[in-house]
Amino acid sequence: MPPTPRIDVFERLLRGLYSAALYALAPITIYHLIWRGFRQPAYFQRWHERYAMYRDAPQTRTLWVHAVSVGEVNAALPLVQALRRGRPDLRLLVTTITPTGSERVRSLWKDEIEHVYLPYDLPGAVGRFLDHYQPMAALIMETELWPNLLFGCRDRGVPSFILNARLSARSLRGYQVLAPLISRALRTVRTVAAQSHADARRFIRLGARAGQTVETGNLKYDVSVPEALPEFAAQCRLHAAGRPVWIAASTHEDEEAAVISIHRHLRAAHPDLLLLWAPRHPERFRAVAEHARSAGWPVSTRSRARWPQPSDAVFVIDTLGELMNFYACADVAFVGGSLQPVGGHNLLEPAATGTAIVTGPHLHNFAEIAHRLEHAGALRVGADADAVERDLAQLLADPAARQRMVEAGQALVETGRGALARTMALLEPVLTGRAELRSP
Repeated sequence: MPPTPRIDVFERLLRGLYSAALYALAPITIYHLIWRGFRQPAYFQRWHERYAMYRDAPQTRTLWVHAVSVGEVNAALPLVQALRRGRPDLRLLVTTITPTGSERVRSLWKDEIEHVYLPYDLPGAVGRFLDHYQPMAALIMETELWPNLLFGCRDRGVPSFILNARLSARSLRGYQVLAPLISRALRTVRTVAAQSHADARRFIRLGARAGQTVETGNLKYDVSVPEALPEFAAQCRLHAAGRPVWIAASTHEDEEAAVISIHRHLRAAHPDLLLLWAPRHPERFRAVAEHARSAGWPVSTRSRARWPQPSDAVFVIDTLGELMNFYACADVAFVGGSLQPVGGHNLLEPAATGTAIVTGPHLHNFAEIAHRLEHAGALRVGADADAVERDLAQLLADPAARQRMVEAGQALVETGRGALARTMALLEPVLTGRAELRSP
């Protein structure tokens, strides 16, 4: 192990106070797991990973990618595939925090890569995690700034990178509470590879050095459309029997009433209209189906019926990892997390699959992408649920307008590609062993 770098006294003080607070709050993590477990039983499982208590032997030569949940795993997909092609000799570890992220990892790669939950940011747990897996590099996706984790990588000579890095104005304000500590942790990172100029500037304001911050673009533009997608869409359309179809994707609990209301009004103009409904969180699958039935509609689900039935008004997508395929089955998509201040979800997947897109106004997590899509004419942003409904109604009635949006969206995705190549070039010295092992 390389010698521990010199640490200033103020950093020791800040880390000590932060860690003491985390240890004092540690019992709350158990209550949190129990509370979440009642809604999503997977939270009752694999607690030993949350505290880095491992049963197998320590490992070596691990290349570690951290992606907190489903969205980050999807963003990491082209990167992980490129790493597997470029360095098949390395053991790949992908960590997540949420069970849905875990399920997405398993559905993508089965047992071909290793997966565990990232432990809580307690010094002991972080130390056990790093000592167990001994990563040759830490590739952290988007906005996961855990001070003890970053300091732990620095102290063990593990070069860390924040890839596809994004930082909204809201997140920047939230991090200001811990700014003296976060800024020091950020300076241990070898490179912050930002999605956009605005993200880069916000990371610098938070404490990253200008010299360690680069703009590589957004890996989400490098999304690969599944080869079997045309066949899947054709099969779904066949079962939909030529009816008009819209999809409500990645919706949150507070948006469900709006979806019900919108679908009821749209069906007044299109009595045979089919809604494909994909809630964001698995614990809402059953509730969404029950809401739709309570509204008086015939409902089937992906897990039971596999495809929409001729009489269905609503088809609930209660599986993970299939949303992109179902986008291709719809004439127009509403992407959720945007009618409440969640910040929106991935808009590039429906654009890549050829679906016209409508959202609500809360898009701070995808501000740059939303701006580019809207400017290109590939996205309509409604100020509220009523405006979203009007946009959906207009697009369902206007195939030519939908086609213009589809062409604009696919063209924008194509021109936005390239972040993967730039990211791989950034990592090349570490992957080939030509870089110093010690982080800044």
